[in-house]
Amino acid sequence: MERNVASMSIVNKLNKTVKEYIYIIFGASLVALSYNIFLLPAKLAAGGISGISTILFELYELSPALTQFIINLPIFIIGWFALGKDFSGKTLVGTFWVPFIIWLSEDIPLTVTNPILGAIYGGIVLGVGLGIVYKGNGSTGGTAAIAQVVKKFTGISSGYSQLIVDGIVVIGSIIVFNLELTLFALMTIYICSKAIDVVQLRTSSSKLILIISEEEEKIQSIIRDGIDRGLTKVRSVGGYSNKDKTMILCVAEQQEAVYLRKVLQQDEPNSFVVFINASEILGRGFSLDKYYGQKL
Repeated sequence: MERNVASMSIVNKLNKTVKEYIYIIFGASLVALSYNIFLLPAKLAAGGISGISTILFELYELSPALTQFIINLPIFIIGWFALGKDFSGKTLVGTFWVPFIIWLSEDIPLTVTNPILGAIYGGIVLGVGLGIVYKGNGSTGGTAAIAQVVKKFTGISSGYSQLIVDGIVVIGSIIVFNLELTLFALMTIYICSKAIDVVQLRTSSSKLILIISEEEEKIQSIIRDGIDRGLTKVRSVGGYSNKDKTMILCVAEQQEAVYLRKVLQQDEPNSFVVFINASEILGRGFSLDKYYGQKL
């Protein structure tokens, strides 16, 4: 029995590692494509090593892939000591993969030269790519690795870490590009930072529902029989009436929340109900099967 448990643990760990490396490779590919399709053609130095390579390409026509590879090497060493061997091993994949895909797709016929479109769609694709890489606990090297170091030691989100680090590079690009392109580049990294956080938080349509009512048994019956969801009851005291009340917490999908809202308005109009967007739900009924005994 113990051997089977140990074997399952090893398999699960291996599957998790493989999944993380798939995330990194796929996300890094999106990062590279966003550069060749949107950022470089539109002359947007959207922060980081990619922004530096864009500036050097404009000045000296140096290969962006080679530039990014060379600059990334010393930064990779910093990441190795600051973030640990496991992170750095995954960062190594991203560090090599991004310039490789940039080199592989440098003659791609699909490009966007309009700076507005480049800023919007380039920022979205870049942010989604980086967010996927971060979900794999990796990095694409360069200032993305520095952003992860900032996140580790300050606690701020990856998106805002990326915004701070990249903003320094973008502001410096005004020396080479005009103010208009620099402002578009700033817009790119802002959009990118938001896309990163959306991907990492897995923003969904699930709702956290808070219900304060004196009819807890009736509310409990509506939730269990109507939408087949679990709930948590919290004893509370009304701030105005000073009476004992019950606050019921329930998480439901969008359609279930709509149904529950309709029923509560009809049957319990005096209940105080709050619907809150839930960014990520972990546990039975969401990340696990709803009932025990089902196959995962």
